[in-house]
Amino acid sequence: MNNFVFPFLMAGPAPGAEAAGPAGFLTSIIPFAFIILIFYFLIIRPQNKKRKETEKMLSALKKGDKVITIGGVHGTVQNVKESTVIIKVDDNVKIEFLRSAVSNVVTASKEEKIEDKSEDREKSEGQSSESGE
Repeated sequence: MNNFVFPFLMAGPAPGAEAAGPAGFLTSIIPFAFIILIFYFLIIRPQNKKRKETEKMLSALKKGDKVITIGGVHGTVQNVKESTVIIKVDDNVKIEFLRSAVSNVVTASKEEKIEDKSEDREKSEGQSSESGE
């Protein structure tokens, strides 16, 4: 059986078939170019845009901004240094973080949403404990 299969595998192109020339090369490159475009518009471009927005936000940090760190610590910026930020967490508690550890700056509307969510949780916890008694 091996003697029967190998000649077919080693045979050249069928008679009348076009040889792969410049047109064959172009048609084989088009799918790769299409995949690269998809990766650029779906992955690379949005990442670069988000990175630029984050850099802009970190460079605009100033004293008095309310921030949230990557670890979830909420506080107010007390001092901004070259590569670090001192955040006041409580009355006598100040923590120094790298600038890159700041996740986002909380605006008034974001702060209200966070407070509303915490109030809703407290209400639902209070209702569930009352119904469980």
